[in-house]
Amino acid sequence: MKAARIVKVVLLIAGIAALLSFFVLRLWNWLMPEIFGLHAITFAQAFGLLLLSKILFGGFRGLRPGFGRRGWQRRMMERWDSMTPEEREKFRQGLRSRCAPLGSPAPEAKS
Repeated sequence: MKAARIVKVVLLIAGIAALLSFFVLRLWNWLMPEIFGLHAITFAQAFGLLLLSKILFGGFRGLRPGFGRRGWQRRMMERWDSMTPEEREKFRQGLRSRCAPLGSPAPEAKS
C-alpha cells in the first residue's frame, strides 16, 4: 500500500517536471532565438534550465523540515516566548532603531 503511494508521488513529480520542462522548451524556442539570436534548446536542456532556476531562485524549501517559512515563524515564536519582558522591549527598540517606517526620518547615527 505504502509502496504504491510512493510510486504515484514519484510519477506525479516526474510528470509535473516533464510538463514544466516542455513549457520552458516551447517558450525558449519561441522567444529567445528571435529576440536575442540564441540557439534553440533540447528537452534535456530545458529540464536543466528549469532545475538551475529552481536552485538559484526558488530553493528547495519543502525538503528540509523547519527551514521553510513556517519553520522560521515557529522558531521565532519560540524565541519570543522564552524572552523576558525586558528582553522583548530591548528587541523592539533595536528593530525601531534599524527599521524606520516608510516616510519617517531615518534614525540618527550614534557617535
